[in-house]
Parts: sequence; structure tokens; C-alpha cells
Amino acid sequence: AGCAQPAMAPSINAAAARVLDTLGISLLEAPGAGCCGAVRHHLNDQAGGHADARRNIDAWWPLVERGEIEAIVMTASGCGVQVKDYGHLLAGDAAYAGRAARISALTVDISAVVAAAAASLRELLARRRGEALAVAWHAPCTLQHGLKVRGVVEELLAAAGFVLTPVRDAHLCCGSAGTYSLLQPELSTRLRDNKLAALGEGGARLIASANIGCIAHLQGGTQIPVRHWIELVDARLNGFPL
Repeated sequence: AGCAQPAMAPSINAAAARVLDTLGISLLEAPGAGCCGAVRHHLNDQAGGHADARRNIDAWWPLVERGEIEAIVMTASGCGVQVKDYGHLLAGDAAYAGRAARISALTVDISAVVAAAAASLRELLARRRGEALAVAWHAPCTLQHGLKVRGVVEELLAAAGFVLTPVRDAHLCCGSAGTYSLLQPELSTRLRDNKLAALGEGGARLIASANIGCIAHLQGGTQIPVRHWIELVDARLNGFPL
């Protein structure tokens, strides 16, 4: 569940649970799991970040060991990159190296899970299409460069009936970048304004992204609603207003 996202936008994990449930996929939340450790790593607190990783591994491992889960699903791409790196971060820890590598292998972004059930999703969405809203897709750096997930969310949004607008320089950062927006506000704001200009050029009525840091950062500079893409799919499936 993470730490920042449930506090800042609890609607995201709720939407993810509804979408996966509709697709016949059950979500389990492990007691004791918390921050992935990314924030501490951004601030150069390596020991703290590793402690977070060990705590999460301890929380998830019983579910893995009992064969109760097939994947560890991340709804924030920034967390996904961090957890995917647990195997590397703890490679020198004899007590955790093996489990950390297994956790990394099981970790996937939610887009991969939804895409794996794309046929069922398209069938459901075909019955529930709403207004063809124009959406600008902002691919977080952690998603497109870190996790190497490209084109997947765009296809899912199109299947949900949204019209994706072209976005200039889509490979560039929005300026959030973990704690960068706090530590380098001037440069971060410049990056954000450039990104918002590019996102707005196609006349989008909504901006979609995949990471709570990007969502909050972008929303701070625009009146256009910025939402997690899973919320848009959830709204289409369940008839919620956007």
C-alpha cells in the first residue's frame, strides 16, 4: 500500500482493488508493510532505506512462502522501481539476499497485471463506454525508464474509450523526481511548467499518470484534473464521474 499514496490519494488503491476484483484478481495487503524506502534513498539514508526493504520483505515473505500470491503489485511506479531493486540493494546481506531477489522478481507494476487480463477488460469496457474524453498521458520516468513499461497504459486507456492527445517531449521528467521537487524547487517548477505546457497542447480535459509524486507535483501547477490512470479505468468500469 505504500506510505505517501494512501495518505495523499487513497482513491488510487481503492480503484486498483475494484478493477482487479472485476477482472477476478484478488488483492491481499500484508500487515506490517510500509514505505518502500525510496524517500530515504533519495536523501542518502542508505541504512534507513535498507531497513525499510527488510521490513517489507518480512511482511510479504509469509505470503510468498505459502504460495498465496502470484505477484507483488505496485500502483506507484516510483515504489515499483525501488522494490524491483531490492535484490541488488541487499545482495550483500546474507540473511536477506535470496528473499530480496525473489521479492524483486515477483514485483510488477499494476499495468502489467491489468494488461494480462486485457481481453476480459476490453469485453467489459465495450459494454460501458462513456464520453470519449481527451486525456494527456504523462509517463513517469520511473515507469518508462526505470521499469521499462512503455505503451501499455496507453493501450488500456484507449480500450477504455479515452482519446489520447499527442505529448511533446514525453520522455522528459516532470520535475517531481522523488524529493527533487522539495530540494530543488526552482528547477523542479521549471520542469513542471514545461511538462504541463506539453501536456496541454492537445486540448486534454484530463491528465493521467502512474506515480503519486508526479500526480501531486503536476496538479500543483494546473486546474486540469490529474489522476492515476487506474482511476480512469475504474470510473469507466463502474460508471463513476470523472
